[in-house]
Amino acid sequence: MRAARLIKMVLLLQSRPSMTAAELARELEVSERTVTRDAQALSEAGVPVYADRGRAGGYRLIGGYRTRLTGLHRSEAEALFLSGVPGALREMGLEDAASAARLKVSAALLPSLRDASRTAAQRFHLDAPNWFREPKAPPLLPTVADAVWDDRRITARYRRGESESRREVTRELEPYGLVLKAGVWYLCARVVGHDSFRVYRIDRFTAVDTGPERFARDEEFDLPAFWEERAEQFARSILRAEVVVRLSPGGVRGLPHAVDPQSAREALAAAGAPDGAGWVTLTLPVESEEVAHAQLASLGPEVEVLAPDGLRERFAQDARRLAALYGT
Repeated sequence: MRAARLIKMVLLLQSRPSMTAAELARELEVSERTVTRDAQALSEAGVPVYADRGRAGGYRLIGGYRTRLTGLHRSEAEALFLSGVPGALREMGLEDAASAARLKVSAALLPSLRDASRTAAQRFHLDAPNWFREPKAPPLLPTVADAVWDDRRITARYRRGESESRREVTRELEPYGLVLKAGVWYLCARVVGHDSFRVYRIDRFTAVDTGPERFARDEEFDLPAFWEERAEQFARSILRAEVVVRLSPGGVRGLPHAVDPQSAREALAAAGAPDGAGWVTLTLPVESEEVAHAQLASLGPEVEVLAPDGLRERFAQDARRLAALYGT
């Protein structure tokens, strides 16, 4: 543990002209007294660490010293490609690897380029979770992530559905890849003995056991392409009902923002010409009457439900209640 900290201290000093004891303590997550002892240990080991005294003082390397400890480990190199997603790295347990990788890259750069990571961080940040949602990392995510990186088979217990009372199944899986979608983690995996790939929500795993056996990865597997195809299939699979609606010009503009955008565009393309008042009648695929009621309600008076009768009556009830609240 201390050896790794000493290496990190050298890399920090190599990447910057000078650092105070307080700055090093913050970066290394130790006390300033520990920084002093570590600097002394490095000096005794032949690393030319020099301490400037006084208010503006600090630690620096002298004599153009360059460490050769800048070679990236595999885990660090892999984590470096994810360094723009700090929350995801932290949830997968790769934050330390990414930090070490960034330090090594910074130490290997020319002095004029060493602020590249800082300037990039000032200009780009990815915030993956949805608004008004408290992100919560699944406790088994680091275990699954380790198996994904190492191509190791896992035996997982999986709960079907949201409720904790739902039946659990056990699957032996070859974990191919992880996807973070709107703050939710998914595993793309192949069930051992089957050719097809499936998608599992990580937060529904109740137990994961990583075995010693590695699987032979299909090099033709394309994670982004697979996810795009499955996401589109899922979006269409849940649209099991249809509603008939009339939309004002404002409703036409707002429909893709209220329901599945692709379904809205296809329904609008198949609709007939507007009537004399400029309203368009179309048939729209939806998940259910309940979901359609919640989605279409956002369009307010810019939509009229024509069918089915049950959904039309829901909106009629809404109208009567609104009239009672706001009518004079």
